[in-house]
Amino acid sequence: MEKRDSNKEDAVSGQEAMLRQIGGNARDAEVVLRNLESEKKNQLLLLAADTLVKRAEFILEENGRDIARARETGMPEGLVDRLLLTEERIQAMAVGLRQIAGLEDPVGEVLGMKKRPNGLLIGQKRVPLGVVGIIYESRPNVTADAFGLCFKTGNAVILKGGKEALHSNRAIVETLQEALRALHITEYAVQLIASVDRGVTQAFMKLNQYVDVLIPRGGAGLIQAVVNNSTIPVIETGTGNCHIYVDETADLEMAVKIINNAKTQRIGVCNACESLVVHEKVERPLLLALKRKLDEHQVKLRGDDAACAILPDIAPATEEDWGTEYLDYILSIKTVASIEEAIAHINKYNTGHSEAIITRDYHNAQKFLDEIDAAAVYVNASTRFTDGFEFGFGAEIGISTQKLHARGPMGLLALTTTKYIIYGDGQIR
Repeated sequence: MEKRDSNKEDAVSGQEAMLRQIGGNARDAEVVLRNLESEKKNQLLLLAADTLVKRAEFILEENGRDIARARETGMPEGLVDRLLLTEERIQAMAVGLRQIAGLEDPVGEVLGMKKRPNGLLIGQKRVPLGVVGIIYESRPNVTADAFGLCFKTGNAVILKGGKEALHSNRAIVETLQEALRALHITEYAVQLIASVDRGVTQAFMKLNQYVDVLIPRGGAGLIQAVVNNSTIPVIETGTGNCHIYVDETADLEMAVKIINNAKTQRIGVCNACESLVVHEKVERPLLLALKRKLDEHQVKLRGDDAACAILPDIAPATEEDWGTEYLDYILSIKTVASIEEAIAHINKYNTGHSEAIITRDYHNAQKFLDEIDAAAVYVNASTRFTDGFEFGFGAEIGISTQKLHARGPMGLLALTTTKYIIYGDGQIR
């Protein structure tokens, strides 16, 4: 007879009870939040921003514990950078909340009203999604961004961060809840699942009786795990194998500046450039100038045969390189003979995130915009701008690479849905 492991069963039972409590609290909070006036929401967001700055020393101290642990366990520097908080980054989190406060509240907007032949007036009205769950890795700034966007749109949010950012996330949530209590708003507007047990994450994905939508933010492994295992509807935020194509008519000085920025400004982010596609007619002068610039950051280049012939000391690229999101100081180089070949290569290997062309040819710019299949497509600009803050959303809940409901940086509108509202004067069918 199999021996019963009562301790394990008790632990599982305790975890389920904890999740049900969090889910129930979020449901109760959502009823309050959906009816909160815009003025009150904005007042809270401004106070939350001030409170983050006021408690920066505490937040940085807790973040330091996470950073120390990350380096002890050998976390790559690109991922450590994602995890790291500084006074400037906390200030940026606060600025994001203030910017959200300054945006128009979409909740309650009526999207037109039409009169039917029978006299019924039928329209659509924007409403919150309800309870939003977010599972994410490393980046503690997501904690504040997610709260701000969800709160402004009348949604309660349940956060499940990675174990590597546990102390940072807990400190930020405690700070946000302090601001909520100060204005006598339910602190359950934002909750953190603090358990590092993988089984709790799996159970959270099944909490569909409490959670209306689940948003994963992180690497490909996390995203696919959520997509494959969740019983809650998922908005998929994708990885970023982002390309820059340098056309034969490109301003090469501009191209070097843009590629350098997109590759090296922050390496551990999903909108960093991972692959360069270059027209054979400008490859030699571009690569010679680009390598000098990228050498300042110790960027390792991996090229096809044509690129290696020009830069014989770089590593040869493999098929795997074309589809890899490095999140590191590495850049692959693919040579093409036409814009058609460039578009075909990018559409084959991209992840639907952000793609750019550097060109002076209007026809090629329009062709690239029309035919590249991605959430954000740029002409003569860095892919690093695919970001809710940069797009004027105040912050973002994630960058959606799927095509249903939302695509690209997800701001306030992406956290709402609609309901039909119908006015009658006694009509029956």
